Amino acid sequence: MTRDLSTPPVISSGSLAGAPQPVLPAARGLVLRPWTSSDAPTFLSAYRDEAIRRWHTRRPSSETRVLEWFARYREDWAQERGAHWAVTRDGDDVLGRIAMGSLNFDDGTAGVGYWVLPAARGAGVATGALTALTEWAMEEIGFHRLHLDHSTRNHASCRVATKSGYHLEGTQRSAALHDDGRHDMHLHARVREA
Repeated sequence: MTRDLSTPPVISSGSLAGAPQPVLPAARGLVLRPWTSSDAPTFLSAYRDEAIRRWHTRRPSSETRVLEWFARYREDWAQERGAHWAVTRDGDDVLGRIAMGSLNFDDGTAGVGYWVLPAARGAGVATGALTALTEWAMEEIGFHRLHLDHSTRNHASCRVATKSGYHLEGTQRSAALHDDGRHDMHLHARVREA
């Protein structure tokens, strides 16, 4: 069946909040599931990792703050502002994080972001999670375009985006402030195909 891409996507406000946030299966036994309070220690330890700290300047400072973030994540889903998942192996051990934000139901667009814990890097975890989220967002929900950005110095994130079918659209000069100063950012996007 071929979709007519000239018409707006069949999504509207209320299409997410009307149901619980889903658990999404991914390749290689990966499962994307909503965060739970028992994940707080792992989530906090992730932001102590040098690589995650380098690319993510907004960080929780304690488990209490992590639980506040998790509460905000649930509110984001209820208010249709975003969706946040723990990337896990078979729903248990947390390997990373993936999120969707900047939801625009009128235009059918959203942004995505991700990180992976050190022990899970290089094993296709980020690519598997991004692919699963993209398929769900486009095929099940009806988003037309998803985009992500990363520092031009973050070569691993660039590889994940490219492997997941996100085309490099350009470079945003001096677009983000990191701990070591301003970075140029690559903009990648994936558009739903017919």
